[in-house]
Amino acid sequence: MRISIVNPNSTRSMTETIALAARQVAARGTEILAYQNDAGPVSIEGHVDGALAVPGLLHALAIAERDGADAHVIACFDDTGLEAARSVLKGPVIGIGEAAARMASLVARRFSVVTTLPVSVPIIEDNLARSGLSTLCASVRASALPVLALEADPAAANARISQEIGRAIEEDGAEAIVLGCAGMANFAEDLSQAHGVPVVEGVSAAVKLMEAAVALGLKTAKSGVYAPPLTKSQGFAYPAGMMTDRPASA
Repeated sequence: MRISIVNPNSTRSMTETIALAARQVAARGTEILAYQNDAGPVSIEGHVDGALAVPGLLHALAIAERDGADAHVIACFDDTGLEAARSVLKGPVIGIGEAAARMASLVARRFSVVTTLPVSVPIIEDNLARSGLSTLCASVRASALPVLALEADPAAANARISQEIGRAIEEDGAEAIVLGCAGMANFAEDLSQAHGVPVVEGVSAAVKLMEAAVALGLKTAKSGVYAPPLTKSQGFAYPAGMMTDRPASA
């Protein structure tokens, strides 16, 4: 099977880290196709960055499906463009935020998310509520680290995230931790050993969930909210590659 993983931002080194993390957990016979949104911001921190990233992200996902991807992973913890992606792709799609939270819910009654900047906290909280997982989340904590700082000084970033994990366990009763950024993919094993709790990072979780979905022959439903968009009249056209299988609107 082929699984695409798309970095919605334009930072090449982060794309490479994400692709490596995905390939390390992929089963034998799973090919990881990695893509990057070269038209996107260098990092996604808040609603504005997320909105700016969506058109390029959808274009990259359309290319991935044309390249034969059976399922897709959006490698941003904000699950940027997820609902739109499900509407224009045939194969199943998941964001690493939803994937990590769902995986954590399988191994702990209460988990906490440790993310980057405070601006991401309400976005993550809203996503957890939308996916029905908010009652299992003890807290969403910000480490006050910009996304690019995770690569600039990994040791310092790991230490700062570890401090916030300790507070989540001690103060919030977290039994598992979810790392709230794709750039934290390399930190999970060390942090789990340091704190003695499961630590879930979303890239690995998303790959394994999409492998399961493909193995079960699942496709995204197209009879309801994820129906492809109507072809618009008056000269409007969706970007090349997007599904527009429904008839034109009046």
